[in-house]
Amino acid sequence: MPEISVCLVDDHQLFREGLKLLLGNIPDVVEVYEASDGQAFLDSLEQKVPDIVFMDIEMPVMNGIETTAKALDRFPDLRIVALSMYGDEEYTMKMIHAGVMGFILKNSGIQEVVNAIDNVIAGKNYYSQEIVSGMVQKLTKKRKVNAQGDLSERESEVLFYICKGYSNKEIADTLFISKRTVDKHRENLLLKTGSKNTAGLVMFAIQSGIIDL
Repeated sequence: MPEISVCLVDDHQLFREGLKLLLGNIPDVVEVYEASDGQAFLDSLEQKVPDIVFMDIEMPVMNGIETTAKALDRFPDLRIVALSMYGDEEYTMKMIHAGVMGFILKNSGIQEVVNAIDNVIAGKNYYSQEIVSGMVQKLTKKRKVNAQGDLSERESEVLFYICKGYSNKEIADTLFISKRTVDKHRENLLLKTGSKNTAGLVMFAIQSGIIDL
């Protein structure tokens, strides 16, 4: 894995210092810097764009949801993982729609942080099991049985493998179709489901019953 720079965006200094200390024990992490609020982080992007960002949600000056949206508007490829004390569905969905690639709880262990870094750097989404379980329980209660009715059979298949973390090339090989065809199916899925990213597609798939985590 290449050398990784990390930015911690959180208004609690003690939490930042603790996580920074833990990150210092991860061999591939070579630089860790901090921002105490969303605006400070946005300002810091003028000098340095990190490889991965751990973003708190509730902060003064500018919260994590607004900060994430503004940062990704300027740097669409920025990898952001949301941090929260609680697996609140409303916060989770707002951060997913803002464009985060992952979501972990602040009481997670260091291995959870390592897993998040490994997956997000590799271009995959990562959500702690507590987050996923909470979302599944709440979304199952309001599941729309025919929510996937507008999707073709092939689109549903592609969506299933997207949720399993397959790349477009891996999906193409599995379904014996071209990668270009998979690219088009993914584009159509985003449009049909109103999703902004892969995380949104995963939430749609859970809600509609296409996957059962």
